[in-house]
Amino acid sequence: MKNLIYLLLLIAMVVMGAVVHAQQPKKIPRIGFLNALFATNNPARIEAFRQGLRDVGYVEGKNIVIEYRYAQRKFDRLPALAAELVRLKVDVIVTSASRETRAAKETTSTIPIVMTNDADPVATGIVASLARPGGNITGLSTLSPELSGKRLELLKEIVPKLSRVAVLRSSISPGNMDTLREVETAAQELKIKLQYLDVLNPNDIETAFRAAGKELADAVIVLSDSILTSQRRQIIDLAVKSRLPASYPRPEFVESGGLMTYGVSLVDNYRRAATYVDKILKGANPADLPVEQPTKFELIVNLKAAKQIDLTIPPGVLARADRVIK
Repeated sequence: MKNLIYLLLLIAMVVMGAVVHAQQPKKIPRIGFLNALFATNNPARIEAFRQGLRDVGYVEGKNIVIEYRYAQRKFDRLPALAAELVRLKVDVIVTSASRETRAAKETTSTIPIVMTNDADPVATGIVASLARPGGNITGLSTLSPELSGKRLELLKEIVPKLSRVAVLRSSISPGNMDTLREVETAAQELKIKLQYLDVLNPNDIETAFRAAGKELADAVIVLSDSILTSQRRQIIDLAVKSRLPASYPRPEFVESGGLMTYGVSLVDNYRRAATYVDKILKGANPADLPVEQPTKFELIVNLKAAKQIDLTIPPGVLARADRVIK
């Protein structure tokens, strides 16, 4: 009889333990999102990331939490913001560009990091290789340096007499060497002279445009960099004031009044980043997840900007544009 009572008590304890375990709330994954700019800078990309999460079954605020941290163009704040996300013990950190990825990499070697874009993560030492990144970082690269050569070709189509182009860049921006080589190769083929204008801080921008005017530049190409992106309004205004056709690295330049952009669709990259988050939350090791290169590109032309400098965009260019702003 005692044995029967003992057996029944044991069964009751097992059943109660199972019930308690079943009633325990399931841990909701937490993502850290690190961005150098403001929350208002790229809403379309953030929404694309959220949509990507929804596509794989996550709804923000229901079964996943996103901790957003914005440096508001104060790049020296990035390490502290990355450390804050580490203290929160997030499951994954998603970074919006090279500076953010480097800040996160220097802060943690254990929490998985997903890049939404990096010009050349191998050259900058972020990952060991695209196929096997190693460490705790994976994600998406914008490694497609031939795009810069294509942008120069498009400028030549728009300005047939193009002979001298000012290249606005930041020499401290990681991963621009391949891009510069591609621009130089295209310039040689098109018989175009390049004038390099270095922008290390916002105060250098006006000086750069004065130098372009002094050297009689026919157009401007702006390379990708956080400083240049954050100061796009000033760059666009100076390009118009100087009556220089300009090719920009990202859509937000053209949406803000710039002439033209041809490049990687970062909205698509942000959407694809969600698939990396999903795989990692399901147990995948970031070291074994290959870094993906861009698959979607877009040409955007702003006819209002063309009209401001009395420039006519050839029908052939307009026919190839993914979007035309009128």
